[in-house]
Amino acid sequence: MPTEVINVIGAGGHGKVVLDALSALNIAANTIVLRDAAEIYEGQSVLSWSVEIGYPDVKSAGQLFHLAVGNGQAREQVYLLLIKLQMIPFTIIHPKAIISRFSSLGHGVFVAANAVVGPLARIGKATIINHSAVVDHDCIVGDFCHVAPGVTLGGGVKLGNHVFIGAGANILPQISIGDFSVIGAGAVVTQNIPSATTFVGVPAKKIRG
Repeated sequence: MPTEVINVIGAGGHGKVVLDALSALNIAANTIVLRDAAEIYEGQSVLSWSVEIGYPDVKSAGQLFHLAVGNGQAREQVYLLLIKLQMIPFTIIHPKAIISRFSSLGHGVFVAANAVVGPLARIGKATIINHSAVVDHDCIVGDFCHVAPGVTLGGGVKLGNHVFIGAGANILPQISIGDFSVIGAGAVVTQNIPSATTFVGVPAKKIRG
């Protein structure tokens, strides 16, 4: 486990989840710096960590960072900014997650408690696999995706970049979902989904895009 500074960017709801995971990993509290650009957090604390307002600057080169930001596009913007500052993305896996040793995780990924990542699954950079989500064998999940709590991705599912899968949705095996698409909570996806569309319902039907 690292002993150097870890900059957690984002003091909202997902920030709480990330801080809780770091605590469960026994990361020393004094190595964690919680930051947020939103001035509404000025003077506030989250799970006993005081919020520092603003993003890291050039003085933070070489430090670790993790993006506790739920929105994929915002996550990408900040990720690229911090990479330009020569900061290092830090992957966080809750100790109660189950990760196959035959899977691969990109830089800056977050895997929450009780999530499962199966063999030969590949998770792209800065993607969130939330509580109790299942990413089954041979799945490919792109960069900056968000797989919400309780989602099941059947074997061989492919997600493009910036895909959001709502809580409790089920994606049947071998389905492909294009970049920037959204799947509503509780949906059951039985067909391939094109890019930049929104599908909801059982079975899932297009409502936007």
